[in-house]
Amino acid sequence: MLLTLLAPLQAQAQALAQGAPIRLLALGDSLTAGYNRPADAAYPAQLEKALRAGGLSVSVINAGVSGDTTAGALSRLDWALADKPSHALVALGANDMLRGLSPENAQGNLEKIIAKLQQAGVKVMLAGMLAAPNLGEDYGRRFNAIYPALAAKYKTPLYPFFLDGVATQRTLTLDDGMHPNREGVAEMVRRSSPAVQAWLKP
Repeated sequence: MLLTLLAPLQAQAQALAQGAPIRLLALGDSLTAGYNRPADAAYPAQLEKALRAGGLSVSVINAGVSGDTTAGALSRLDWALADKPSHALVALGANDMLRGLSPENAQGNLEKIIAKLQQAGVKVMLAGMLAAPNLGEDYGRRFNAIYPALAAKYKTPLYPFFLDGVATQRTLTLDDGMHPNREGVAEMVRRSSPAVQAWLKP
């Protein structure tokens, strides 16, 4: 009799646990912030829409700042953590690369960001970036190695290239040839959301 009475309560508790909303922090630069795009057309808002369509109860927090480097993101991480995320998609390094900054310094900053997030109990996924060919073979080798190395060390999922399918595609970028337009954001979401969804699912 007691088990019969408790069964509905247990089912309700299980449903509440499974339906607990995910708070996903999208920590990045202009590619995350939505350069020259309205907030509802930026990558975080469109990613949230795709993830919800896939059945996840998720809120994606746009913590992108245009022009931000890994050092800049590290300096504002406490502010970002005030939003109490449960998960974080870290998509940084593009501006370090475009400015020709030291790959080793970028890796050190990203390492501190990942470690601090994990220490706060936040689950981390890393979105990688690739160096532009004009920066040279040595720089490219050092920079491109950052993301696989950190993903392996901190046991985080890695989406290898945040701009996969968009970089160098002029029909998917703004006139600057770097930032995604509306169709470019849609392509980024289309390609990345399955990996993000698989990571977020219990």
